[in-house]
Amino acid sequence: MIIWELKYYNDLSQSLLYKILKIRQEVFIIEQNCNYLDADNIDQHSHHLIGLVDNEIIAYMRIVKPGYVYKELSFGRILVKKQYRGEGIGRQLMKQAIDIFGPQQKSIVMSAQLYLVDFYQDFDFSIHGEQYLEDNIPHIKMIRNG
Repeated sequence: MIIWELKYYNDLSQSLLYKILKIRQEVFIIEQNCNYLDADNIDQHSHHLIGLVDNEIIAYMRIVKPGYVYKELSFGRILVKKQYRGEGIGRQLMKQAIDIFGPQQKSIVMSAQLYLVDFYQDFDFSIHGEQYLEDNIPHIKMIRNG
């Protein structure tokens, strides 16, 4: 069973922050073979939605306050650990985030990896603009209006 935790940056223990940074590096830097600075000074202005199984992070998302990445609230660093993919955990993660943040936001913005557009459209995100490369990976801006 997945235990979901939502924590603001100041409420993260050192151990949990370390686990978050480690899983993000595993997925976005090692697995996707992408060199970029993950510690981007945005975490301090964010909520962190964490899915845990046996105290191991298997799903994660960073929810950034308006004005730091976009003028609206934004979702980012969305991941499911490799061995847990295909089990609907990404959908559970998105549902958790939208249930918590959706009702109080006019809009939620994200920079989505292009191959996940259909997935995010299932949660009422729509494409805005043209695709672009972010860290050599095709992305597109998506917005969900509440």
